[in-house]
Amino acid sequence: MANLKSAKTRVKRNKKREEINATRLNAVRTSVKKTRAAIAKKDKAEAEKAFKQAESSLARATSKRTIKKNTASRLISRLAQALKSISGK
Repeated sequence: MANLKSAKTRVKRNKKREEINATRLNAVRTSVKKTRAAIAKKDKAEAEKAFKQAESSLARATSKRTIKKNTASRLISRLAQALKSISGK
């Protein structure tokens, strides 16, 4: 257990950040999963809406450093490619 006041503060702060990051990461995973499900059903309108939400949550998680920039870019790229394949373009 931490003895110094600053160390106790960091323990408390790290726990709070861990919860925030876990929530944000869960939102990213959920939105990506919804997008993939809509693409699998070949529902273009729902897939586009879900993709927009996924892209937004990925960008937010990246800006808050919950996930790495390249990871977000890769996920967005793959979702966009899958979305394009059901669009018939």
